[in-house]
Amino acid sequence: MKFRTQTYPTRAAVFAAALGLPVTLLLALFLPDLWLVGAAWVAGILGLIALDVFLSTPIKKMEPQIEAPGSGYIGHNYDVRVTTEFGPGIPPRAPEQRLSVNDRLSVSPALAQAGVGEGGMLSLFSLRTDLRGTAELERIWTRWQGPLGLVWRQRIDPLQREIPVTSDTQMVRDTAAEIFTKDASIGQKLQRLRGDGTEFDGLTEWLPGMDKRSIDWKHSARHGTLLSREFRTERNHNIIFAFDSGHLMAEEVENSETGEGMTKLDRALNAALLMAFVSLKIGDKVGMYAFDEKPYLYAPAIGNTRSFAQIRRVSARVDYSTAETNFTLGLSQLAQNLQRRTLIVVFTDFVDSTQAELMVENMARLLKRHIVIFVAFRNTALDKLITQDATTPEEAAASLIGDGLMRERDIVLRRLERMGVNVIDADADTLNMKVLNTYMLLKARNAI
Repeated sequence: MKFRTQTYPTRAAVFAAALGLPVTLLLALFLPDLWLVGAAWVAGILGLIALDVFLSTPIKKMEPQIEAPGSGYIGHNYDVRVTTEFGPGIPPRAPEQRLSVNDRLSVSPALAQAGVGEGGMLSLFSLRTDLRGTAELERIWTRWQGPLGLVWRQRIDPLQREIPVTSDTQMVRDTAAEIFTKDASIGQKLQRLRGDGTEFDGLTEWLPGMDKRSIDWKHSARHGTLLSREFRTERNHNIIFAFDSGHLMAEEVENSETGEGMTKLDRALNAALLMAFVSLKIGDKVGMYAFDEKPYLYAPAIGNTRSFAQIRRVSARVDYSTAETNFTLGLSQLAQNLQRRTLIVVFTDFVDSTQAELMVENMARLLKRHIVIFVAFRNTALDKLITQDATTPEEAAASLIGDGLMRERDIVLRRLERMGVNVIDADADTLNMKVLNTYMLLKARNAI
């Protein structure tokens, strides 16, 4: 990528040159024979500027090398090192560097004073990942003065380096490790549950206390002893996380314990990544789907725990949107993409009855072939509005309106439950574990 260059005088050079103009004017008015002295002053300053350009470090040598993270977690700080090897000769004077980034990142300091050593210099920046998605280091600006301090030389290098910013999967790994460690029997049961499930595993001798319905009479007659069939829970189920990324999901909700603010979409991704990590450990396959006014992301289900890094990278492409969600187009396209029975986990939110009606209709179509977990975010602000003591007519009216909205919402959720949808209505504090527990319960019941 081609860099751009600029050369311009410093303030000191402009001031020195400007100082010669009034001197020349005064000499021309009062001592006309000496006006050339003033002109020589200006010409001398211009000559010194040209000399400073000639003596300064060549622009071609000032090529910066960037050391930046390949990916990041939202809400974390990362160090960026910028090294520039300019070789022997006169070192650059007062070098400065600035790093420009897109809106997913914030950078400090805004202008870094580079430390100069023998044959090179070093600048340090700190990146803060403010939003999840694809962050970009756009360009690096480097400028330095000549040895006389009369001219600035500037080099602008385009970077176009992308950094996928995802949800904090360290939390995912810690929580999953705690689950498997605290109750190892559950992990073993889900990975290979002998005696339950529908997938035939083998025959074993029937013993008193075992279920008589498991006796295989045909093989028992052949071998002259009672044999019992053993089954295990099926593996390699397909799981698709479907994210509504419309404008309602961009609303921030706070964790009551930590006070941390995070969008509904980011919290949904945290819950999905936790369940994805556990699912991959168990042996299921995981994929992702996202839509707002139209579908824009579909990653087919993939398996094994080594795929989790790929799932995490895909999650960075689930973007924020200000558009109204089109449930009809989004869910119907998802149904067309799926060729086999799948557990679909839909993360969404709704407010009005018209939007909810369209959502319910399309959920009914999905249920004809698939299992659906519907995850909605509990509106804690409305809950507080309803339960607070109303001291004014305005507060009483607001509480009454809020109660009506919550009743309509509950009616929609009850309709979904009667249709056979597994409904989760959770706040930010309990969302992760409710989603995971619902999945584990479905696995235990062999409902997938």
